[in-house]
Amino acid sequence: MRKGLNGKLKKEIIYQTGFWTALFVFGIFRNYGELEQPDFREIFYYDICHWIFQIIGANWIYFILIRKFFEAKKYFLFIVYFITGMYILGVLNRLFIVYAAEPLFADYRQDSIPDIFTNVKYLLFHYVLPIISGSFIFISMMFMLRYRDEKQNTLQLQKEKSDLELKALKAQLNPHFLFNTLNNIYSLSITGSGAVSQSISRLSDILDYILYHGQKEIVTISEEMKIVKDYIALEMLRYDERLQLEMEEKVEFPGLIPPLLYLSFVENAFKHGAGKASGNVTIKISIETYENYAVFKVENQFFENPHDAEPGIGLENIRRQLDLYYQNHYSLEIKQSDNWFAIKLMIPTK
Repeated sequence: MRKGLNGKLKKEIIYQTGFWTALFVFGIFRNYGELEQPDFREIFYYDICHWIFQIIGANWIYFILIRKFFEAKKYFLFIVYFITGMYILGVLNRLFIVYAAEPLFADYRQDSIPDIFTNVKYLLFHYVLPIISGSFIFISMMFMLRYRDEKQNTLQLQKEKSDLELKALKAQLNPHFLFNTLNNIYSLSITGSGAVSQSISRLSDILDYILYHGQKEIVTISEEMKIVKDYIALEMLRYDERLQLEMEEKVEFPGLIPPLLYLSFVENAFKHGAGKASGNVTIKISIETYENYAVFKVENQFFENPHDAEPGIGLENIRRQLDLYYQNHYSLEIKQSDNWFAIKLMIPTK
C-alpha cells in the first residue's frame, strides 16, 4: 500500500512540475511580448512571485476546498473559505512582492500595509484573478487526469473480476469434463474392451493440456484442435462403428482463443448425442479460420426431448466465459430442429 501511495505521489509531482513549468514559461513570453520596452529581469521577478502563489492557491483550492468541501456538498463553507482564502492569498502575494521581491531589482515606493489590505479592487484585478486563472487551468487538468485514472482503475477492476470469474468457471468445467471422460473409460472396462489402455493414454494427454494450457489466458487454435482430436479419438474407442464423425478443418490463418473453448462444445455434443443413443449417431465438426475471425460448428443428433434434458453446466458455463472474454464481440447460434442440435460460434482471433 505504501508503495502504491509513493508511486501516486511521484506521478503527482511529475505532472505538477511539467504543468507549472509550462505555465511559467508561457507567462514570461506573453508578458515580454506585450511590453514595448520590456525588462526581462523585472518580468522574471514579477512572474515568479505570481507563479509561487498560483501554485499555492491552485493546490489549496483543489485538494482542500474542492476535495474536502465542494465534493462533500458543503457549499456554503466552500464559498466562505474560497472568498476568504483568495483575499488572504492576494494580500500575501502583494506583501511578498512589495517587501521581498521589488527591493531586489527596483527602487519603487512601497505601499503601506494598511493600503495593501484595503485596496480590494487592486488586489482583485492584479493578484486574485491571476491566482484564480492559473488555478482554473490546473484544476481542469487535475480533473482530466483524475477521470482518466478512475477509468483505468475501473477497467482494471473489471478485468480482475472477469479473470477471477473465468478461473472459477474453468474450475467448474474441468471436473465436469473429467467426470464424463472417466465414465466413458469405466464403461469400456466393464465390457472388457482392449481399448482401456489407449483410453487412459488419451486421457493423460487431455489432462496434461488442461493442467498446463487450461490455466492460460489464450492458446492457439491449432493447440486447441489437437486436444479436440485426442478427445474424439478417445470417444471413438468407446462407440466404434455406430458413431459416424464428419470433420472439416481449414486453419489457414493462425488465431488465439481461450483454452478448452472448442473442446467444451465437442464434449457437449458427445454427451447429448452419442451418449444418449443406442444406435448409429452422427456428429459433424468444422473449423474455418479467416484473417480476423474463426467459425466453429458442431452438429449432433439428439434422441431425447430437449425439454426433459437436464440443463447441466456445460453450455451455460461456456456462454458465460464467452461473455466475460469477448463481451459483445462474438456470435453464438444454437439451433434445434429435426433431431439435430447445431452450434455455430464466430469469434475474433486477434
